[in-house]
Amino acid sequence: MSALAARLAEIRSAKRGKQIGAFFDYDGTLIEGFSATAIIGARVRSMEFGLGELADFLLIGLRGVESEQDYAEVLDATRPTFAGKTYEDLLALGESLFKHETAAQLRPQMWQILRAHRAMGHRIVIASSATRFQIAPIAREIDADHALATDVEVIDGVVTGRVVGRPLWGPGKAAAVRALAREHDMDLDASFAYSDGNEDIPYLESVGHPAAVSPKHVLRAEAQARGWPILDLRNPTHNRLEMAVRTGAFYGTFLTSAAVGVLGGLVRRDRSAEMMQSAVSGGMDVGLALAGVRVKVTSGAEYLTSARPCVFVFNHQSKLDLPVMIHLVRSDATGVAKKEIGRLPVFGQVLDAAGVVFIDRADAGKAIEQLAPAVAKLRDEGASLVVAPEGTRSATPRIGPFKKGPFHIAMQAGVPVVPVVLRNTGELMWRGAQLIKPGVVEVKVLEPVDTSSWIADDIGRHAEEVRQQFISTLADWPVDYGEDGRAAPDQEVIG
Repeated sequence: MSALAARLAEIRSAKRGKQIGAFFDYDGTLIEGFSATAIIGARVRSMEFGLGELADFLLIGLRGVESEQDYAEVLDATRPTFAGKTYEDLLALGESLFKHETAAQLRPQMWQILRAHRAMGHRIVIASSATRFQIAPIAREIDADHALATDVEVIDGVVTGRVVGRPLWGPGKAAAVRALAREHDMDLDASFAYSDGNEDIPYLESVGHPAAVSPKHVLRAEAQARGWPILDLRNPTHNRLEMAVRTGAFYGTFLTSAAVGVLGGLVRRDRSAEMMQSAVSGGMDVGLALAGVRVKVTSGAEYLTSARPCVFVFNHQSKLDLPVMIHLVRSDATGVAKKEIGRLPVFGQVLDAAGVVFIDRADAGKAIEQLAPAVAKLRDEGASLVVAPEGTRSATPRIGPFKKGPFHIAMQAGVPVVPVVLRNTGELMWRGAQLIKPGVVEVKVLEPVDTSSWIADDIGRHAEEVRQQFISTLADWPVDYGEDGRAAPDQEVIG
C-alpha cells in the first residue's frame, strides 16, 4: 500500500465531525511551488518591481529564512506589493493569479485527501504564513471552514503593508491552530495536519496525525525520527515539445474532420448536422489518440445510448471536456454554448454546422426563451443535448453551482437527465493551458434521472440533487498515484 493510500485509509477510519480538524499548509503542500512567485511575476510585468526590492529579495534568498525574525524581514520587504492598494483590488489580484496561474500547480493527490476529509465531515482549515490575498481563492475552492493567514493592516479600505498580529510562520502558525481549536472545542489529538516546510514542525506536532508532504530535508529527518507519514508527491512532468506536437496533431485532425464533414455535405447535397457530427466524432477519436489521451468508461457505458433522447450533463474543467464528450456521445446530439464561441474563426462555424445552440449568457432575462431551439431539437427531432450545467470551466476539480437551464430543458422536453462524470480532464489540460498532456480520462456515466414528475418550482432542488451525485461520485472514486505523480487507477475499461 502506498503512503497516499495508507493516509486515505487512516482518514476514513477516523472519527467523524467538526471536532476533528484537517489543517493544510498552502505553498509547497496544496500546491507544488509558491504562490508568491505569481505575485512577483505580476509586479515585474507591470514594471512595479524596483531594484531596491529586488536586492532585498536576493539577500533574503541567499541568507535563508530560519526564524520568525527572518520571516518578519521578508514581510517588510514585500510591503511595496501591498502598500497603497485597496483591499478589494488585492483580493481581485489574488483571484486572477489563482485562476490563471497558481491553480495549475494544485497537487491532485492533495485534492483527493481534501475530499476524504470533507466526506468525514472534518473541519477544513487552511493554515498558511502567506497573506489572505494569496489564500482566499483556495480557501473558497476547497470550502474551507477557516483560513488562518498572515494579515496586513487596512485603514479606510487601503492596505498599509504593515503586519497585524503575529505572522503565521513556525511557532506562530502552531499558536493559531491551538487558538482555533480552543475556540471551537476541537480534538487536536484526533486531528490531521499537512506541511512541507522545516519551520512547520511545531505546527505538525500540535496534532495527533501529522503528515510531511514532499518535505524539505530537516522536516524529512524529523518525520522519519518520529514515525510521521511522508507523502512524497509531485505533479507529473512532460516533454513540452512532444506535447506541442501532439496538441498540433489533435487540432489538425479536428480541422481535417470538419473539412471532410463540409465537403461530404456539399457532395451529397446534405448539409444536415448529422453529416458534420459523424465526421467530427470520427476525427476526435483519431485526434485524442494522437494527443496521447485515452478515455476509459469505468461504469454506466450503457446509459450513453439506452436513455436517448436525453440531456447529458458533465462537469467542466478543461477545453478537453468537449472533445471527450463528442467521443462518448458520437452523434444524434446537439449542444449549448455561449454566443462568443460562435464568433471564433473556424471553430464557431463548425459548431454551428453541427447544430450547436448559441445563447447570450449576459441576457439572463431571456434565458428560457433562448433555450427554446434546444428544447425543440430534443422534443421534435429526437436529438440529445450535451451541456455543462456549471456554465464555465472551474480552475480546480471543485464542482461549481449548477445552472437551472439544462434541467428546465429536460423537464420541458420530457426527457431524462444523464450525468456524465469526468475525472482528471483538468489534470491533462488545465483551464488556462494551451497544450494537452498525455494520460487517461476516466468517466462514470450515472443512472438516468427521470424528469417526468418535475415541476418548474422545484428545478433548483433537482439541479442540486444531480450536483451532489457528481460530488459524491468524485469523492468515492478509487484512485492511487504512482511515484511519477500520474494517476494509477485499477478499473477496467467497460466502454
